[in-house]
Amino acid sequence: MIKLTFCLRRLPHLSREEFQRYWRETHAPLVAARAKTLGIIKYEQVHTGFDDLNAGIRASRNAPEPYDGIAEIWFESEEAMRAAGRNPGAAAAAAELLEDERKIIDLANSPLWFNRVHSIVG
Repeated sequence: MIKLTFCLRRLPHLSREEFQRYWRETHAPLVAARAKTLGIIKYEQVHTGFDDLNAGIRASRNAPEPYDGIAEIWFESEEAMRAAGRNPGAAAAAAELLEDERKIIDLANSPLWFNRVHSIVG
């Protein structure tokens, strides 16, 4: 199993609520509609919230501000992910998603990386 983790920071002109609403109600359906073409088997959005609890835990560790959300995109395997990238329409689907991301995500300050998952509990 391969996962793409994308830690999102919103564009400065958006409130967190505006960002998360658009991400959930507009961007998520775009991803879902292109999932098969891109070889995506699971897509999750993790939305930041609980500001009062976050402030306390951040202060106890001198931690930075949280991201506005995290996208987790799962692929069956590295081979399946690479094969999907060669599918007709994959480049266009990826370009459409990137175009939509530019509307809400501060891409220069939103790290992303592919990773292997090692479940420890659960």
